[in-house]
Amino acid sequence: MLVYLQFYFQIYQMNFTQSKLTLFKNILTLSTVILIFFSFSGCVKFDKSSTRETPVNAQERAKKNVAEGRGMSLKNLTRGRGGTTYEFSTSNPMWRASLEILDFLPLSNVDYSGGVIITDWYKDETSKSDEIKITLRFLSNEIRTDSLKIIVHQKNCINNNCSIVLLNDSKINSQLLTEIIRKAAALEKQSKVKKK
Repeated sequence: MLVYLQFYFQIYQMNFTQSKLTLFKNILTLSTVILIFFSFSGCVKFDKSSTRETPVNAQERAKKNVAEGRGMSLKNLTRGRGGTTYEFSTSNPMWRASLEILDFLPLSNVDYSGGVIITDWYKDETSKSDEIKITLRFLSNEIRTDSLKIIVHQKNCINNNCSIVLLNDSKINSQLLTEIIRKAAALEKQSKVKKK
């Protein structure tokens, strides 16, 4: 019987200790929330405004805010905002020409907004150990040779030992640039004829 009493007493103490802990946690949480509320409420400054300066009617208040530049209207959204122009990839002849010239290669990254086309490694059927990877960077939308940067990498693999070499001023670079410029000029000419 004494053992049972000791057991119940231990359970009672545990429950009392847990309820104290729960009560302490609740008080701590509540005081933290109140402290945060009062610390942030001091940051807000409410300006008194008179009805003489601020119209009561919502439509008049909205017009005043737009006039002061604190709001926006649908009329302002439809107007052009300076020199912003949007071009799509279908309207850029350099982009279209590059994709048409490189259409036989597998592409790993094509990003019009970033102005980059990157091909995957490509191996010709005649070559057993050489692969190439071509990167095109568009520097401008104009059809000129300096508006496109072509980077060609060559990978040579012999017995699972591969080395990658950057081909500067190679025949591939010049031929690719010539073909893209020629194709872009033809596409530009076609689009001008269609507009007439």
